Amino acid sequence: MDDENFPKPISELQKQVDEWIQTVGVRYFNELTNMAQLTEEVGEVARIIARRYGEQSEKESDKQKDLGEELADVLFVVLCLANQTNTDLQESFTNKINKKTKRDQSRHKNNPKLRL
Repeated sequence: MDDENFPKPISELQKQVDEWIQTVGVRYFNELTNMAQLTEEVGEVARIIARRYGEQSEKESDKQKDLGEELADVLFVVLCLANQTNTDLQESFTNKINKKTKRDQSRHKNNPKLRL
């Protein structure tokens, strides 16, 4: 079986991005440039969401934009920033899920606003 068909752990995605940067991208943009780039990419996601799922009308030129591709752009830049700052996102994400699970064990279940 082809490993490409299985989800990759975040740590593998970080390695994949680093390999791409080293072989194709030449070098990482500095952290401030990547932060600005992340903001730009999140703005592109927001534009699609606001127009496609929100109350704003979607321009004809925006209808062909791929939300998945824009979300992948956000993920790519987040992975770059993690690599640049020596952040293990796999560990950080696991810690975050554990913290949220412990903190919110019954919080959302007991929220009447979330009941169907």
